[in-house]
Amino acid sequence: MSCGEHHETDCSEVLSEVWLFLDHECDQQRRQLLETHLKECHPCLEQYDLEEHLKALLARKCGGELAPEELKARLRARIRETTGGSAEPAGGAGIGVPTAGKRD
Repeated sequence: MSCGEHHETDCSEVLSEVWLFLDHECDQQRRQLLETHLKECHPCLEQYDLEEHLKALLARKCGGELAPEELKARLRARIRETTGGSAEPAGGAGIGVPTAGKRD
């Protein structure tokens, strides 16, 4: 996608990283670049707003649900098989399964 205007960062590149931006998973320099683009580009800002509303909706409707213990046990076993090591993080707290809008 392109709005037809010249930007330092291409529209398609910004839109492909919008979830990283929403989840605060990009470094500060990249975040600033994406933020600048969103301020300059109305079509990308509209798409960002749509994704932001979707994320909020998912957090409201799916938030608070925890993975069943059986699933966590299967994940731990599979991780041990794959890595040849322990699936328990330091402290033995088990695998935290984040839900939308929440982080362990």
